[in-house]
Amino acid sequence: MNQKYPHKEKLKSRKLIEKIFAEGKSVSQFPLKMVYLPVELNSDSPLQVGVSAPKRKFKNAVTRNRIKRLMRESYRLNKHLIFNNLPTSYACMILYIGKEEPDFGALQITTQKLFTKFLEKEKSDQPG
Repeated sequence: MNQKYPHKEKLKSRKLIEKIFAEGKSVSQFPLKMVYLPVELNSDSPLQVGVSAPKRKFKNAVTRNRIKRLMRESYRLNKHLIFNNLPTSYACMILYIGKEEPDFGALQITTQKLFTKFLEKEKSDQPG
């Protein structure tokens, strides 16, 4: 599996991000929360993902950017868990909801658990 994070997998559309927060479902595994919405994507990628860290909890931009870099890297290394098992295409936002700056090892494990929960929830919501 290709472990890159190409441009077509990055969630950039402001309208789509607003729609995700307005209509999307969510799944949490502390300190991460994933808000997602099944959508028809124009690209050949089955998933578009964006990451976010709160300015309210992390005033320093350097800290926020580091958290987002760690989250993107964790997604990139673990996306194989959900890429092969998606029935439709999704747009997702992964939010950091913790209060302390994370370490990469813990974030990796949390991301794997979050993706597993996401797949379980989507399989239970599928008709059939």
